[in-house]
Amino acid sequence: VQLVESGGGLVQAGGSLRLSCVASGSIFRLNAMGWYRQAPGKQRELVATITSGGTTNYADSVKGRFTISRDNAKNTVYLQMSSLKAEDTAAYYCNADTTYYSGSGSSVARNDRWGQGTQVTVSS
Repeated sequence: VQLVESGGGLVQAGGSLRLSCVASGSIFRLNAMGWYRQAPGKQRELVATITSGGTTNYADSVKGRFTISRDNAKNTVYLQMSSLKAEDTAAYYCNADTTYYSGSGSSVARNDRWGQGTQVTVSS
Protein backbone atom coordinates (compact mmCIF):
# COMPACT_ATOMS: atom_id res chain seq x y z
CA VAL A 1 0.00 0.00 0.00
CA GLN A 2 1.33 3.43 -0.94
CA LEU A 3 0.24 6.87 0.17
CA VAL A 4 0.88 9.85 -2.08
CA GLU A 5 0.29 13.40 -0.90
CA SER A 6 -0.25 16.46 -3.06
CA GLY A 7 -1.38 20.04 -2.74
CA GLY A 8 1.44 21.62 -0.80
CA GLY A 9 3.06 24.87 -1.82
CA LEU A 10 3.84 28.45 -0.93
CA VAL A 11 1.02 30.65 0.33
CA GLN A 12 0.74 33.99 2.08
CA ALA A 13 -0.41 34.23 5.65
CA GLY A 14 -4.19 34.19 5.80
CA GLY A 15 -4.43 32.08 2.68
CA SER A 16 -5.71 28.57 2.10
CA LEU A 17 -4.44 25.27 0.77
CA ARG A 18 -6.01 21.86 0.32
CA LEU A 19 -3.88 18.75 0.76
CA SER A 20 -4.85 15.38 -0.68
CA CYS A 21 -3.55 11.91 0.07
CA VAL A 22 -4.44 8.95 -2.13
CA ALA A 23 -3.89 5.38 -1.00
CA SER A 24 -3.28 2.64 -3.55
CA GLY A 25 -2.27 -0.99 -3.63
CA SER A 26 -3.64 -4.15 -2.05
CA ILE A 27 -6.06 -2.39 0.26
CA PHE A 28 -8.59 -4.40 2.20
CA ARG A 29 -9.67 -1.51 4.39
CA LEU A 30 -8.41 1.92 5.40
CA ASN A 31 -9.04 2.44 9.08
CA ALA A 32 -8.16 5.74 10.74
CA MET A 33 -6.32 8.23 8.56
CA GLY A 34 -4.59 11.42 9.52
CA TRP A 35 -2.24 14.26 8.83
CA TYR A 36 0.92 15.02 10.74
CA ARG A 37 3.51 17.73 10.26
CA GLN A 38 7.13 18.31 11.02
CA ALA A 39 8.85 21.66 11.05
CA PRO A 40 12.65 21.94 10.85
CA GLY A 41 14.26 21.09 14.15
CA LYS A 42 10.98 19.92 15.67
CA GLN A 43 9.33 16.58 16.27
CA ARG A 44 6.55 15.32 14.07
CA GLU A 45 3.19 16.30 15.53
CA LEU A 46 -0.41 15.33 14.96
CA VAL A 47 -2.52 17.77 12.97
CA ALA A 48 -5.80 15.91 12.51
CA THR A 49 -7.21 12.41 12.31
CA ILE A 50 -10.41 10.89 10.99
CA THR A 51 -11.83 7.43 11.61
CA SER A 52 -13.40 5.27 8.93
CA GLY A 53 -16.76 6.38 10.30
CA GLY A 54 -15.91 10.06 10.04
CA THR A 55 -15.09 10.98 13.62
CA THR A 56 -12.47 13.72 13.63
CA ASN A 57 -9.83 14.94 16.05
CA TYR A 58 -7.69 18.08 15.77
CA ALA A 59 -4.65 19.57 17.40
CA ASP A 60 -5.61 22.63 19.41
CA SER A 61 -3.38 24.78 17.23
CA VAL A 62 -5.46 24.10 14.10
CA LYS A 63 -8.99 23.84 15.49
CA GLY A 64 -11.36 26.13 13.64
CA ARG A 65 -8.89 26.64 10.78
CA PHE A 66 -8.28 23.16 9.35
CA THR A 67 -10.81 20.55 8.28
CA ILE A 68 -10.03 16.90 7.65
CA SER A 69 -12.30 14.78 5.48
CA ARG A 70 -12.15 11.54 3.53
CA ASP A 71 -13.69 9.89 0.51
CA ASN A 72 -13.71 6.17 1.21
CA ALA A 73 -14.71 5.33 -2.36
CA LYS A 74 -11.57 7.07 -3.61
CA ASN A 75 -9.27 5.94 -0.77
CA THR A 76 -8.45 9.60 -0.24
CA VAL A 77 -8.10 11.86 2.77
CA TYR A 78 -8.07 15.64 2.54
CA LEU A 79 -6.89 18.49 4.72
CA GLN A 80 -8.47 21.87 4.01
CA MET A 81 -6.29 24.53 5.61
CA SER A 82 -7.53 28.09 6.01
CA SER A 83 -6.29 31.21 7.78
CA LEU A 84 -2.78 29.86 7.46
CA LYS A 85 -0.07 31.22 9.73
CA ALA A 86 3.70 31.26 9.43
CA GLU A 87 3.86 28.68 12.21
CA ASP A 88 1.95 26.23 10.00
CA THR A 89 5.04 25.97 7.80
CA ALA A 90 6.16 22.34 7.81
CA ALA A 91 6.33 19.14 5.84
CA TYR A 92 2.91 17.51 6.04
CA TYR A 93 2.65 13.73 6.11
CA CYS A 94 -0.33 11.51 5.50
CA ASN A 95 -0.83 8.46 7.72
CA ALA A 96 -3.16 5.51 7.35
CA ASP A 97 -3.90 2.55 9.60
CA THR A 98 -4.17 0.03 6.81
CA THR A 99 -5.55 -3.48 6.55
CA TYR A 100 -4.15 -5.01 3.38
CA TYR A 101 -4.06 -8.28 1.48
CA SER A 102 -0.87 -10.16 2.25
CA GLY A 103 0.95 -13.06 0.65
CA SER A 104 -1.11 -14.52 -2.15
CA GLY A 105 -4.08 -12.45 -1.12
CA SER A 106 -5.69 -15.16 0.95
CA SER A 107 -5.07 -13.36 4.21
CA VAL A 108 -4.92 -9.83 5.53
CA ALA A 109 -2.51 -7.96 7.73
CA ARG A 110 -2.55 -4.54 9.34
CA ASN A 111 0.02 -1.82 9.79
CA ASP A 112 0.70 1.90 9.68
CA ARG A 113 1.61 3.56 6.42
CA TRP A 114 3.17 6.98 5.79
CA GLY A 115 3.36 9.13 2.70
CA GLN A 116 6.52 10.87 1.54
CA GLY A 117 5.34 14.29 2.68
CA THR A 118 4.40 17.54 1.00
CA GLN A 119 5.88 20.91 1.94
CA VAL A 120 3.68 23.78 3.07
CA THR A 121 5.34 27.15 3.40
CA VAL A 122 3.43 30.16 4.72
CA SER A 123 5.01 33.55 4.19
CA SER A 124 4.26 36.31 6.67
